[in-house]
Amino acid sequence: MCELYCKQDTLALRRKHIGPSCKVFFAADPIKIVRAQRQYMFDEEGEQYLDCINNVAHVGHCHPEVVKAAQKQMELLNTNSRFLHDNIVEYAKRLSATLPEKLSVCYFTNSGSEANDLALRLARQFRGHQDVITLDHAYHGHLSSLIDISPYKFGKGNAVKKEFVHVAPTPDTYRGKYRDDHPDPASAYADEVKKIIEEAHKSGRKIAAFIAESMQSCGGQIIPPASYFQKVAEYVHRAGGVFIADEVQVGFGRVGKHFWSFQIHGEDFVPDIVTMGKPMGNGHPVACVITTKEIAEAFSSSGMEYFNTYGGNPVSSAVGLAVLDVIENEDLQGNATRVGSYLTELLNKQKAKHTLIGDIRGVGLFIGIDLVKDHRRRTPATAEAQHIVYKMKEKRVLLSADGPHRNVLKIKPPMCFTEEDAKFMVDQLDGILTALEEATGDKTENVISENTPGRTKISKEAHLVVLSEGAPDQKENPSQKRNGLSTDKLLSKRLKT
Repeated sequence: MCELYCKQDTLALRRKHIGPSCKVFFAADPIKIVRAQRQYMFDEEGEQYLDCINNVAHVGHCHPEVVKAAQKQMELLNTNSRFLHDNIVEYAKRLSATLPEKLSVCYFTNSGSEANDLALRLARQFRGHQDVITLDHAYHGHLSSLIDISPYKFGKGNAVKKEFVHVAPTPDTYRGKYRDDHPDPASAYADEVKKIIEEAHKSGRKIAAFIAESMQSCGGQIIPPASYFQKVAEYVHRAGGVFIADEVQVGFGRVGKHFWSFQIHGEDFVPDIVTMGKPMGNGHPVACVITTKEIAEAFSSSGMEYFNTYGGNPVSSAVGLAVLDVIENEDLQGNATRVGSYLTELLNKQKAKHTLIGDIRGVGLFIGIDLVKDHRRRTPATAEAQHIVYKMKEKRVLLSADGPHRNVLKIKPPMCFTEEDAKFMVDQLDGILTALEEATGDKTENVISENTPGRTKISKEAHLVVLSEGAPDQKENPSQKRNGLSTDKLLSKRLKT
């Protein structure tokens, strides 16, 4: 493929013309990707990388059926949704068929952020309430309204939590307030939400919504305990609020046995609003909010029209329909179940072998590897995680680290990921973990302070090396940790793997 610029010129132009807060993967040594196919990406020199993190290219990069659908419709018509067109209604019908019956009214947007912003508007209009309960470490989008309810963002820097925002503990049974040894962590975590509601009412505030990813992604691949959502929904409904399930990162069959991740919590749990985005267009910008007829009618009663110029346009709808077809025709849900189970099995064997692995958790092709300094304290192995991400890149495997301490390796590849890919990825990880453990030994206990989880403990000299090589300060730009953008150069002084 012909390049406009060499890699260094591309970097220079990016620094000059692209905002400095817009970070790249592997900032210390970024990759220039020029093409991709299925679960593989290729740089300007033709090197192939196994993509283990791209949940946007859901059915595989540049899937021919999706490309063909976009091209075919683009040649005919692309316009806004104020004109009648079959694609938008067919797509709405197909999407609704994947959801519980009461979720039947669609609002199309262009991104997950737009979808979540609209979901908040729907929730607030429904009862006239304003307050929102969100989970700690949650991320729901980049719009101002969503930064306000995303502790992943506003919990850093100089941002201040707004009065109408209430933060509940993340239902993390590995590292959270109530762990796997608790007799009933679901009730304990749900009771935290109940207490928030009670305190809000004492202050004269009213709850509009509880919002959560069905499985928390940026928070560290967290799977809520069984019955947690049911209990929370009961408390929220009793307070006159609605339950918003954010499926932007985890929907469209990624969990395997179910099309939507909220469905793993049981048939007796149905959200009031579901938002979706990223994977639904396989890289094309399309997103959606689906809700009940009652909530939609309350939104309409305000008298304000909702119009989104590009939301649900004929091309986007054609792309979305093609993605649904590929998921079904290629049995990608079945693949997520089979390959996800195989990958989890391989990773659990690695857990038994490597002391750095504290927990393996996930469903289908949504898996997290929680790295720890020691199993008893569960001290986050932040520096090691960043080291591993870069070493995996050298092995031509793309991973990222996330979670509040950036110590959780995220695995959420295109849904065409194979057992051979899983085996290759785990083999590379095994080699890197082995070398890392051999090189650091007991000394790794001192890399991260036990009294300050997630904060790298380094000498003044090493700190200067880190800063001089461009590694960002952990206190700023929390968006960097979402994509595993930085590396801790501390280990490079010890490790020559």
